[in-house]
Amino acid sequence: MGSRSPRRRELLSQLVPETQIEVVPPQDSEEAGFENFHELNSIREQLASICSDKNNDVFEQIDGTMAQGCLLLTADTVIVVEREPGFFSVLGKPPVDADWQKVVQDWFLQDYAGSTHRVITGLCVRTHHSMITEFSQTLVSFHEREQVLEHLDWYLSTEESVGKAGGYAVQGAGSIFVKQIEGSLSNVVGLPLEKLVPFVS
Repeated sequence: MGSRSPRRRELLSQLVPETQIEVVPPQDSEEAGFENFHELNSIREQLASICSDKNNDVFEQIDGTMAQGCLLLTADTVIVVEREPGFFSVLGKPPVDADWQKVVQDWFLQDYAGSTHRVITGLCVRTHHSMITEFSQTLVSFHEREQVLEHLDWYLSTEESVGKAGGYAVQGAGSIFVKQIEGSLSNVVGLPLEKLVPFVS
C-alpha cells in the first residue's frame, strides 16, 4: 500500500490480513493541488493523476517488479463543495498556522451546514500486468446551521480537524454534525472498501 494514512491501513486490514500488508509511502510527499479545478470531471481527472503518480512513485521504489497475486494500492480523497451552481471547490487540510480554526469554522458554516457535499476518492490498483483507476463518491449532508453552531466551538477545541481533509473526521467526533450519508461510509474515512473487494476476493 502506497499511503502514509493509518486510517487507510486500518480499513484495508478489514479485507486483507495485517501480515499481508506492506506500506511503502511515496517518496514525494508533495501533491498537485486543485486550485484551478472547478468542474467535477476536471477534479476527478486531477485525482486520477495524483493517484497514478503515487502509484508510479512506489512502483519505482520496489524496482518495478511485482509478484503474481500482489496488488499495489494508492488513493487520494478530497472534499468537494458546490459554492455556486456548477462551480465546485476542493477543500484540503486546514492551514497549519494560527488561522486554522477560522478556516474550519468558515467551512462548517458556509459550506457544510444545512447542505450536502461530496467526498470523492480516486483509487489506483496495480497488478503485475495492469493498473486500474476507480472512483468512489459519497454524499454527506450536515445538520442545519443552528445545530452546527451549537457544537462547533467545542469541536474546534478538540483539534480533531487538524490534518483532516475538509476539517472533520466522520469516524470521530465529527460524526455529530452528519445528518445523512448516501454511499460508502468507508470512502468518507478514506478508502472505499467495496471497490477493493473484487481485487482481493
